Amino acid sequence: MAVAVDGPSGSGKSTVGSALAVRLGAAFVDTGLMYRALTLAAIERGVDPEDGPALGRLASRSAIRVRRPRAGEVGRLETVLIGRRDVTDQVRTPGIDRAVSAVSRHAEVRDAMLDLQRAEARRGPTVMVGRDIGTVVLPDATLKVYLSASTGVRAARRAGEMGRPDRADEYLREIKQRDAADSGREVAPLRKARGALVIDTGRLDVEACVSAIVQRLGSRASTVRRAAR
Repeated sequence: MAVAVDGPSGSGKSTVGSALAVRLGAAFVDTGLMYRALTLAAIERGVDPEDGPALGRLASRSAIRVRRPRAGEVGRLETVLIGRRDVTDQVRTPGIDRAVSAVSRHAEVRDAMLDLQRAEARRGPTVMVGRDIGTVVLPDATLKVYLSASTGVRAARRAGEMGRPDRADEYLREIKQRDAADSGREVAPLRKARGALVIDTGRLDVEACVSAIVQRLGSRASTVRRAAR
């Protein structure tokens, strides 16, 4: 069983996806964090964000992993590693926000990440979030979900996450730029998958979003919960 959750930046994919995984007893995989980690690695190593082949090679050898937080790793939904180095805090900075679309748009990068992401889903019941999960990574997912919210709502969320409510206008500009980049890229653009359950997270809280998804899963959700016990 796999639930594919897609949506633009700030739509609540990580928050809703993580809560859904807990409700179902499934694994949670945030693919966006993998691309953020690669972006950090590229910046640190001076790799040109326009050099797709070099970025693809870097992705293949960087040992990027995303796992559940351990005891003492508080205030996070997942822990992001490059090798053994914890880079969770470093991948959530404005600099990474601005650069990640340029890095992730290359075919070489998407190809390097694709096998790893699909392998994670084969391990067992999985909730996977990103921008091309239902359309590219898991086209045969049990359920496809598309989360949306207005740009204003998403900018306010990002400002709150960063503890900078005074910079909401700046985040609004960045989100609009990110939306254009993600939807306009040639490789695996952000699209709503055919037949996806569409949820406006600006109108529903996290619990209501999760309940709507579980309701759509129906008896399949109960099967996953029993298997996880």
